[in-house]
Amino acid sequence: MSSRRHFLKAGAAAAATGIVFCSCGLSKSAHAQQDSRAKLPVTVNGKRVKTVDVHAHCHFREAGALLGEEGFKLQVSAINGATETYIDLSQRLAAMDAQAVDMEILSINPFWYNRERDVAAQIVKLQNEKLAEFCAANSTRFAAFASLTLQAPDRAVQELETAVRKQGLKGAAIGGSVNGVDFSDQKFHPVWAKAEELGVPLFIHPRGIPELNKRFAGNGWLDNTIGNPLDTTIALSHLIFEGTLDRFPGLKVIAAHGGGYLPSYADRSDHACMVGPKGCTADVKLKKRPSEYLKQIYFDSLVFTPEAIRHLAAQVGAGQIVLGSDYPYPWQLNPVDHILASASLSDEEKADILGRTAAKLFNLEA
Repeated sequence: MSSRRHFLKAGAAAAATGIVFCSCGLSKSAHAQQDSRAKLPVTVNGKRVKTVDVHAHCHFREAGALLGEEGFKLQVSAINGATETYIDLSQRLAAMDAQAVDMEILSINPFWYNRERDVAAQIVKLQNEKLAEFCAANSTRFAAFASLTLQAPDRAVQELETAVRKQGLKGAAIGGSVNGVDFSDQKFHPVWAKAEELGVPLFIHPRGIPELNKRFAGNGWLDNTIGNPLDTTIALSHLIFEGTLDRFPGLKVIAAHGGGYLPSYADRSDHACMVGPKGCTADVKLKKRPSEYLKQIYFDSLVFTPEAIRHLAAQVGAGQIVLGSDYPYPWQLNPVDHILASASLSDEEKADILGRTAAKLFNLEA
């Protein structure tokens, strides 16, 4: 079968469900490497653990269609030349089984922040309805974060309320900023207040830093490799230094990709206002050291190795780490393995990271 015919056949299968999963061109060698990974059911010290991947993506054809051909490209654009495919439900479940993942918390990276508010709201409404419908029909394997029209905070508040109270969604996925405006800006306060009131988490997934695209050019896919973690680092740093986390102490934030660079360099943050007091305004008086705020943020485990998990847990606490893969992007095809292999973690800590912490955070059934 030609690649084009295969592409069309796979796309037709996906159309039946209305949901699009991006496999990002997994190679045969990548699939071969999966043979030795953990398998379901996952056990820790003989006890069954329900694994919950909080960092998994999808798209809906209908949402991209609202922006025409451009929207389609934004949803499923090629990743470093890899061929995109569309995976139906049975294929996604098979992939999850092979990854030893019992449940995914689906999210959609925001491609609508720079759109007019009514158009963006249409996209968000459609996506949240589709996510709710899909998860309700497959509730033992999927839950989801809502999308929000964050460029219009008043709409975002209403969308979050509807998503959680009426549609059964588990929080919201947001970018690292909105059209160059950081989340510490007071115009976003009503959204954080609503999330705090509802008791649901916000998943910060970076969208990169377009201003640095020229310097990211060249080998290494740097706009993603270092740009995305940098975007998260900036977002979290503003939430800390501008007092947003003090203003909303009950706000639950999950940071993708292990929180970017902040957990690896948090001690520098503790010295910033002492070394450079002119860079810290007197009207923002933090209630604790900047590094201490990391212990109230959740971080996914997408840091690849047992040693990186050891360091992350030492900095933020193992109880603040949740499982993440970035699937279907092939960053971490064995999301469970490096947790099980972490000699620095106790069995209880491994079970928490693999799923128990997420089950509490999202109020999931056992």
